[in-house]
Amino acid sequence: MRQRKVTRIVRGRNAVDGAGVRLRRILGDRTIQDFDPFLMLDGFDSTNPQDYIKGFPWHPHRGIETVTYLVSGTMAHEDSLGNKGVIRSMGCQWMTRSQAMILISILFFTNIRLFP
Repeated sequence: MRQRKVTRIVRGRNAVDGAGVRLRRILGDRTIQDFDPFLMLDGFDSTNPQDYIKGFPWHPHRGIETVTYLVSGTMAHEDSLGNKGVIRSMGCQWMTRSQAMILISILFFTNIRLFP
């Protein structure tokens, strides 16, 4: 097996996104060049509902893919085309959008852990 050399270690930064969701941004604007094609990687690990309950109001998704892996809790997605879905503990959602669409994401009052 070919071994690969670690060229960069990235530590996340505390950030606020959406309607005030507190998260840990591991990959973002400062890492795009090194981790292309990945735009963002966020971690959520709060037991305080006030850190995430406001969710992510309607926002555009176009030409990207999103992957959500939920360790525990419940998360709902709905798009402007009428598609809806709920992700529960140990669930995963892979969403592909090549055309303009608007999405809303709501984190329910259960304890949220996206990524261990």
